[in-house]
Amino acid sequence: MAINLQKGQRINLEKSNGSKLQNICVGINWGAIEKKGFFGFGTTKEAVDLDASCALFDAQKKLQETIYFGNLQSKNGSVRHSGDDLTGDIDGDDGLDNEVITLDFSLLNSNIEHVAFVLNSFRGHDFGKIPFASIRIYEGTPKMVREVFATYDIAHNSNFSGYVSMVMGVFYKRNGEWKFNAVGEPTKDKKLPETINTVMNQFL
Repeated sequence: MAINLQKGQRINLEKSNGSKLQNICVGINWGAIEKKGFFGFGTTKEAVDLDASCALFDAQKKLQETIYFGNLQSKNGSVRHSGDDLTGDIDGDDGLDNEVITLDFSLLNSNIEHVAFVLNSFRGHDFGKIPFASIRIYEGTPKMVREVFATYDIAHNSNFSGYVSMVMGVFYKRNGEWKFNAVGEPTKDKKLPETINTVMNQFL
C-alpha cells in the first residue's frame, strides 16, 4: 500500500516484503490552467510547462551532475529523464505522469550520497493556479507502473501559492542504505540553477 507522504517525512526505501527498492521512478503529473473566455463566456486551456530535474551530490555536498530536459541522462545511465512536457494535461487528468525520472541506485557512482529532485515552472506559472499536480514514487517504467511506493500531492496546499519553484525531495545515503526525505518546500527561486543552490545550502 502506497505511503501518502507528508512534508518533511523521512522514509526507508523498503517494500512490504522487506526487500529494498533498487529501481525507482519519480513521476510528476499536472494539469493545464483553465481560464474564462472573453466577457466570461466559455473557457480556454493555458498550457503549463513544469520541469522536473534531478541533481547528484557527493558526500561533501558538491554538485556532480544535473539531469533535466537539456541533459536527459547521467553519464553512466543511472538516472534518466523521459523528456520535456511543454503543456501538461490539456484535456484533464489522464492518470499518467507528464515527466518521469528513473533512478537505479545500483548503478549510481559510489561517491554519490544525495540525489535531489526539484520542480520549476518554466514559464513562471504560479503553482497555486495549477489545477492538479502530484508526485509519485513507484517501481516500473515511465509507461508502466508496477507498484506505487509513495505519493505526494502538491496542488492542494496553499503554501505553494505564489511560487514557481520547489524542492520535491532528497534521496540520501545513510550507513550504506538509501532513504528519502519528502522536503516539499517551495522556494523563491525562478530558475533551475538557483533552485539547485538552495538545495545545496539548505536541504542536504
